[in-house]
Amino acid sequence: MNRLEPNLMLAFSTGVALALLIMTATAFGAPGQAAKYLITAVVCSALFVAFNGGMNRLLKRPTPQPMIHPASAASAVWAGLFPLVLIIAAAAPVFSPGHDYGLLILIASVWFGVTVDSAIRANRI
Repeated sequence: MNRLEPNLMLAFSTGVALALLIMTATAFGAPGQAAKYLITAVVCSALFVAFNGGMNRLLKRPTPQPMIHPASAASAVWAGLFPLVLIIAAAAPVFSPGHDYGLLILIASVWFGVTVDSAIRANRI
């Protein structure tokens, strides 16, 4: 492989942003939630990747394409919003400490699952 796959880089950067969100939610959120946040992130991401293709076939939806297409430069810009929004969401626990951020972790985990699914689909093409 002579170049890095952009969908794989998107999945990696979204994963780093999710890890940052988990760290800030653990440090500044409600005490004792670290295990819940980590388990939620891993399970939700894995379940999304595992069942997304089956649900698309079951509901007779067209097969999703990778998020970043080499022919369309704008797709990389739009896909880059995924890690950016997660990084911005990671600031929420810093400015509003003491709350439970489980739902925010769940939403971010699904977004990470979308990018991982996109990287898998790009690898198949």
